[in-house]
Amino acid sequence: MKIPPVKGTRDFYPPEMAVRNWIIDGWKKVSVRNGFEEYDGPIFEYLKMFQIKSGDEIVEQLFSFQDRGGRDLALRPEITPTLARMVNQRINSLPKPIKWFSVPRLFRAERPQKGRLREFFQWNIDIIGEDSPLADAEVIFTTVDYLREIGLTSKDIKVKLSSRELLATYLISLGVSEDKLESVYVILDKKNKLPPDTFEEILAEQIPDKNTVKRILDFMSVDSIPQLKDFVEDGSAAYLNIKCVLDNLDMMGVGDFCLYDPGIVRGLAYYTGIVFEVHDVAGELRAICGGGRYDNLLRDFGGPSVSATGMGMGDCVLEILLKEKGLLEKQLPKTRIDYFVSCVDENYKDVTVEVTMKLRSAGFSANFSYKITKLGKQLKQASEQNAGKCIIIGDEFKDNKLTVKDMSSGKQELVDYDEFLSGLKS
Repeated sequence: MKIPPVKGTRDFYPPEMAVRNWIIDGWKKVSVRNGFEEYDGPIFEYLKMFQIKSGDEIVEQLFSFQDRGGRDLALRPEITPTLARMVNQRINSLPKPIKWFSVPRLFRAERPQKGRLREFFQWNIDIIGEDSPLADAEVIFTTVDYLREIGLTSKDIKVKLSSRELLATYLISLGVSEDKLESVYVILDKKNKLPPDTFEEILAEQIPDKNTVKRILDFMSVDSIPQLKDFVEDGSAAYLNIKCVLDNLDMMGVGDFCLYDPGIVRGLAYYTGIVFEVHDVAGELRAICGGGRYDNLLRDFGGPSVSATGMGMGDCVLEILLKEKGLLEKQLPKTRIDYFVSCVDENYKDVTVEVTMKLRSAGFSANFSYKITKLGKQLKQASEQNAGKCIIIGDEFKDNKLTVKDMSSGKQELVDYDEFLSGLKS
């Protein structure tokens, strides 16, 4: 009986593993060059930790279980709560600002669909302890820095920015009570995902006053910062903050990737300021990534009130987009080895193994054939493994000689075995 993989998970055969490694290696490289340090945490945590951040309804969206001691645990659906817990544990000894990144394997009890699986990898970058708009801009710059490096341009993707703080200021000015804001956010977050009539209908159910609904719809249709002056004071902190973030992104050289879009609200309750998502320009895929400012999360986990901003990018949508754009195959590094050691004489089979191991011990990648076959077949193996050179061991070895063939030029030379080994050491 053949057992398939669990629905919503993936098997990583060597070709798929090469893609995964290339994506993750790129995330790590860009993080480090932008000044972030890597961290990680346990793959499961106390269930309560995720309930604190997202409410009891989160239980239906993750994989939870009880351990032998009857403790309620869960496989991590995200790593931000772990980050908050870890920072809180050492809050007084960690130098600020804290700039950390992580590439965790995450698990969600989703209904699998295009770009959304039950198990995936996610790139997280966070800056903690810095409330300047420059920190928000740096998180967005680092995100674009990676996407730009892998070949995506401002014609392929856009960073859509908004502000929870700005939205809250406007809603309160319309008479929406603070305790109702979260439920309104959830509706407004669906603006770009629903037909206009349906969206307006749902909003009207939450806010009965037609004039208020109209004014909210007018605000949600603004598409530039100057237009905001018709809705909020241009000297207000929230207005100046988002303007400053966009100005910083212009100064950083990625302004052409970024635009203001009030439809970006982000459904998660913990966001407090700037929020953003990266979308493909065609609008055919889910968001490639999203993030924003979350100044209250550490406090919610029992720590002090510390400012924070960050981003999370999953590998699933990213891989789909790169394949659709034809950017994946041509960027994957080819698997190669330094040497392939071939043997054409059964008497020297042990020598073949010995030479291969000496090459490996000297720090070179090397391989050999388990079976003694014709030279042509072994040269084909060397070519398939993208070997730089092929060492041929045959009858000449009785004179302590072996042949070294350059696989790209086809040139080959007979060399002394001892000299060859001493050359490896030098």
